[in-house]
Amino acid sequence: MNPKDMQRRDFLQTTAAAGAAAVSIAGPTVIGAQASTANAKPALLGGDPVRTESFPSWPIYEDNDEKAWLDVLHARQWCRTAGPRAAQFGDAFAKMWGAKEGLAVNSGTSSLLTSLNALDIGPGDEVLVGPYTFIATVNVILLQHALPIFVDTDRETSQMDMTKVEEKITPDTRCIIPIHLGGNVADLGTLLPIARKHNIPVVEDACQSHLAEWEGKKAGTFGATGCFSFQVTKNLSGGDGGMIITNDSDIMDRCYAFHTNSRPRAGGNFSFGAVGVGANMRMTEFVAALLMEQMTRLETQTSVRDKNAAYLNELLSEIPGITPAKMYDGCTRNAYHLFMSRYDPEAFSGLPRSKFLEALRKEGIPCSQGYSPLNEQAFIKNQLNTRGYKKIYSEKRLKQYFEENHCPENNKLCEEAFWFFQTMLLDTRTGMEQIADAIRKIQAHADELKKA
Repeated sequence: MNPKDMQRRDFLQTTAAAGAAAVSIAGPTVIGAQASTANAKPALLGGDPVRTESFPSWPIYEDNDEKAWLDVLHARQWCRTAGPRAAQFGDAFAKMWGAKEGLAVNSGTSSLLTSLNALDIGPGDEVLVGPYTFIATVNVILLQHALPIFVDTDRETSQMDMTKVEEKITPDTRCIIPIHLGGNVADLGTLLPIARKHNIPVVEDACQSHLAEWEGKKAGTFGATGCFSFQVTKNLSGGDGGMIITNDSDIMDRCYAFHTNSRPRAGGNFSFGAVGVGANMRMTEFVAALLMEQMTRLETQTSVRDKNAAYLNELLSEIPGITPAKMYDGCTRNAYHLFMSRYDPEAFSGLPRSKFLEALRKEGIPCSQGYSPLNEQAFIKNQLNTRGYKKIYSEKRLKQYFEENHCPENNKLCEEAFWFFQTMLLDTRTGMEQIADAIRKIQAHADELKKA
């Protein structure tokens, strides 16, 4: 299967599986080919690839992970209601982030869905969200029978354009979900005053942004809740899993009850005094134990990505037609779950992005074209045409929704974007040079590659 046809996470898992072995974060060794010169023939045309070895594989595990997992196995406390680890992980995560409370759940999607339920988001409500994101951020809105109102993208950063938020607010706007995409941080400096002005709660989707910071404070701590994912491709991985952090104990009470079939937090694990609707979204003790151990390496791994991303940004910024995503002034740390850039074919003699990415993969450099326009996907129209939605919203309102559902800047970004993944940033400086070398080689032979 061609990677560009895969979902982002599927492609990353495929790439990681191809790795030879787990790589030490302290000093991964590149055994691949020497950096290529621009004069060398591209691999797509029969030349030697710039890189012949895989980038670091993912996820990484060590002896402490295995021991923690076996401790849960032998204790036979496999469920949150029986063991202490999910609660301990929630406390430890919240402490590391500087939040009052943390609740471990079974996925990033569950963290978002639980948050919307805790805020009583439901039928007739509108939720502002960006169109450049993974489908889960929109699915949770639709699951509540609310309307996802898309705010166009800032192509310079690949983030939701917060200067366009206020024009989208109506009397029915009940929540705003900024997405800290790819490890970068959304423009909270613009968003938060708007949200306060209109008294609209903010749910931060920080699923891709572990340890990212805004003005020295960790992303996820600014809204009513902050939501995180530990799905296998994430920088902090438990295979799956999620986290909700908040500084509001009342919100946490509601989150806790919803995530465990409406059992109140004050009543304990086996209380049967339901306080509302709920579901089973609990994290298992196995996943919690693994994540506690993985978290001990998160800062070290993030620092490696920091340094390599800064170097790669410097290298790619020197290549005409390649524009790495910018950060807003308030973003004091990018977690680099993705290294996002834009591609201009005019600087490559009109070489289409698809051919550019094909040539790059042939050079041994994994890459993806990124997201497609989420607001235009058929699942939204299909859902809004269901019996339930037609009972809630008038024909006039649904017609208006589709007439206004346009994000032209996001459409342009979806035609320009390409990504590298966090595992590649765990390599050496030589690996970053090989990425840039491969792009220079492609640019030098763009005319020939167009004919390939």
